[in-house]
Order: sequence, then structure tokens, then C-alpha cells
Amino acid sequence: MSDNSSERNQVGRTSDVLIVGAGPVGLTTALYLAQYGWQVTVLERWPAPYAQPRAVHYDDEIARLLARAGLRDRLGEFSEAADTYEWQNADRNTLLCFDWSGTGESGWPRASMFNQPSLEAELVAAAEASENITIRRGHEAVELTQSDDSVVVTAHGPTLKLAKFTASYVIGCDGANSFVRAHMPTQMTDLGFFFDWLIVDVLPHDEREWNPINLQICDPARPTTAVSGGPGRRRWEFMRMPGETIDDLSTEETAWELLTPWGLNPGNSTLERHAVYTFQARWADEWRSGRMLLAGDAAHQMPPFAGQGMCSGIRDAANLSFKLDLVLRGLADDALLDTYGAERSRHVRHAIDLSIELGKVICVTDPAAVAERDTFMLSQGGDPDKILPPLPPATLTDGLLYRLPDGTPGPGAGNLSPQGRLIYRGTTGLLDDVVGTGFVLASTINARELLTDDQRALLDRLGAKFVRFVATEADVESDDDAVDLDGIYLPHMTETGHVAALVRPDHYLFGVARSGDEIGLVVDALRDQLGSTVGSLSEL
Repeated sequence: MSDNSSERNQVGRTSDVLIVGAGPVGLTTALYLAQYGWQVTVLERWPAPYAQPRAVHYDDEIARLLARAGLRDRLGEFSEAADTYEWQNADRNTLLCFDWSGTGESGWPRASMFNQPSLEAELVAAAEASENITIRRGHEAVELTQSDDSVVVTAHGPTLKLAKFTASYVIGCDGANSFVRAHMPTQMTDLGFFFDWLIVDVLPHDEREWNPINLQICDPARPTTAVSGGPGRRRWEFMRMPGETIDDLSTEETAWELLTPWGLNPGNSTLERHAVYTFQARWADEWRSGRMLLAGDAAHQMPPFAGQGMCSGIRDAANLSFKLDLVLRGLADDALLDTYGAERSRHVRHAIDLSIELGKVICVTDPAAVAERDTFMLSQGGDPDKILPPLPPATLTDGLLYRLPDGTPGPGAGNLSPQGRLIYRGTTGLLDDVVGTGFVLASTINARELLTDDQRALLDRLGAKFVRFVATEADVESDDDAVDLDGIYLPHMTETGHVAALVRPDHYLFGVARSGDEIGLVVDALRDQLGSTVGSLSEL
């Protein structure tokens, strides 16, 4: 953790960054900024954390990001790996089968099911252990103003007294009805894809094997989801049918009635929650206005069928936090923050599009359309690649990326970098654990010697790490060398013809070099895109 006290020595600042909302996205953003050394105040309107489950799934990339937030050794306490996600029709024939088994490219289980209150408790504990984070519960934001150099949020405290909080920036992580977004000149693009579903969370009293552990029943009589809610928990979701009101669906009696076919009743299970939610597909057109920014549900909402709602918000946190750090340290122009919305908005639309395509399969109730769907899907053997329409890859296509002379992103730029185990400076572990987070210049050659003094100075000021991958411990020649234990990096770089890759702190590639001479060009491009406030490299 760095000490940025000299940078934050500005009159009247409550903190460097204000965050409105203490959910998973707000807390993760606060933890990242605190790790960079910034003082963060989190305002939360409710006096205690919300105790009911909401999200239940995260993928390997999000596991990597949660580990980075300080939860590495705690994830297993409230999560369990999910090997399959199977879709069946009314006759229980398999329509689709997603294979989630094994380790993902980010070095964690490909998919995990979890309990959100337990996750939030761990995030709160990590935040409270940080000297750089202050959580103000029972503080409802009621007024927001910004000037050229600060933002002021006025909040009602627990006694309804008004308190003012001042910072350089404010981030709205305050949900679909965002207070911060209401103060920004932005509209929401709404795709008009919405359905009402009853969400039921259950604690079975006895252990029971659920096979498949994650199931989607595409029954036109009542589309139903039955999945893990984390260790010892189960989640059901039941679609509201035509002619059925929300009031009809939202009673405890209805919940138990719908659970009866599953052998669950008040005698053998505890009903944790039952609530009707309207799933929507929409996003904010602008994610930044001056010193106000949005993240998580304040910026986007999507149907739950791909399990990417909270995941997308955690990705927001990783992207925004490293850019705010660079701006606050004077290493980038304020304009760098404009790339945040450009990158994340396009990326999150991939998740929304995927969720909608899955929803189009699930939420079908017309018998003729169901018969046509089932006939086609059954003929494809449950293979998602054959059944679902092709979607663009979830890569960054705009923003802080190395570009070719024609302005298009260079090969590999915007891709998520993998994570494998290394032996680095005598320590064995996943890359993040042994190298740390931040910019990484990874290579198969000695990149340090191929850079100019100015280029090395820039990377040093950014806190970048140099890592040269080697095959065995016998090949180690310097402190930059890391043994590629899992054979992830060397074969990939050989196959793609890359000798180096400059990886951003959010684990996405800024750019790759296909020759030693191109490494300097990638570093220069990063300098240019960070902007004029970096200054002349010869003065660093």
C-alpha cells in the first residue's frame, strides 16, 4: 500500500473518493482504491447490511478479482464450484448443457455458486480492517454538487442531521434507482426485455444430492430455475405466468406450493426469502459526468440467465479504480476516465445480449413455439455452440488500448490475460500472488534491456513489474524471470507469435509486441494515451 498523503493534502477534503452504496461493487471499489493508498468514504443509506441473498453466481475472472480484494482464503467459506448448468424441457430431456467444470483461464474454478450476504460480510470485514476506508451507515445522500476540483455530497445521518462529505470524485454504486445517476445528464437505453419472476431462497435441513446441481426447466407451463445458492443453500426462480398477478405470486403460501414438487416443505426446509423481481435489460448512456461516475447496477441491469449482473459490477470496480488511481497520482489526464465508460459499456452489452438470448430460450410459453424450439435444440445434442447465436467476444474494443496506424486495436489488445502458477523470486503461486497487481510487462525475452531509459522510467513510475517467462528453474537468470509451471504462458505466446504483452491492472491486455523493437512502441503508446500530465519522460 502506498502513502498518498502528500497528493491528498487539499483543504476541505473528507476523502479522496466518495462511494455511494456499500454493496459488493461499492465495497470492492473501495478496497481497490484503498490498496492504491487513497482515502475512501462509503455512504450507505441502510443502517445494516442487507441480509437476504441476491446474486448466486460468479466466474473465474471474478474469483480472481475478489481474491485481489483480500478474500483469497475466504472464498471457499461461502462458495462452491459448479460443474454443469443443464437446461431441460417439460419432459426433462436435455436441451442445453453448459460444461463449467475445471479451472478457468483466470486460475480459479470456471463457475462458482455463492451466498451474497456471506460475501458482503467478508468485504465489510476487509474494508473495516483498512485504515483507508470509512463506512458511514445510515447516511442517505440527499444533495450533490460538483465544482472544477471537488464534489460535495450532503447526507442525512442516523439522527437525520445533515452532514457534508467532500472528495475529488464520487462513484455511484447505489443500484438501479441510483441517486448519483439522477444528478447526471444521462439517459438509460432500455431494450424492453423484462419479465417478472418469483425468487425463492431455501435452506434444506438435511443434505441432499441435487443432480444436476444447476438446472433450468424450460417448461411452458412455468419456466423454472433450480440452482445452488452456495454451500447448503438452494435457489428457485419461477416465472410469472399470463393472468397471474404479482400479488398472487409473492406470498409465502405460493412459494411453498411451487416448492412442493421438489419435496420441500416447512418441516424440512427454511424459507430464507421470497420476492418478485422484474428482470430488465438496460444501461446508462453515459457513465461519467465531470467528477461523478457510475458502477454496478447504477450503470447497467440485465436478466440473470447468464449470471453476469454482479460480475459485471466487479469488473467495473477493477477498471475504474486503476484509472482513478492514475489520475489522482497525476500520471494521467482526467480524460482517461472517459475510457472507463467506453470500455465497460460495450463490454457489458455483450453480457446483456447473452442474457437476453438465453432468456429468449427460457421464457417461451406458446406451445407451437416451444415445440419448434425443442425439436431444434434436441437435434443439436445440447451443444451451446450449435444452438445459441454467435455473439461478439467479451473483449475490450475501445479505450486504453494499443492501436495500429489505422486506429484499430492491435492483435490481442483488449483480451483478458490468463493466470497460471509461477515460481517467481523463490515463491510459488498464482501470478497475482507472487508478482502482485498493477501493470505487468510480461515477455519471453529480456524486455527490460530493449527499452530506453525514458521508457523504463515511465514503467517504474507506474509501478509496473517485469516478468520474463522461462520453462524451468535452470533457465532463471535474473529477478525478472518466472518459471511457467502450468505451461500456460510460453505455449500461448509461441502460438500467437508474441514476445511481450503489457497487461493492465484489471488484467486486460493494453497491447502485445511481436518483436523486440515493438515493445518500446507499446510502452510509448501507453505514455501517449495517459496524456500530457505525465510530462516529459526525461524529467521523471
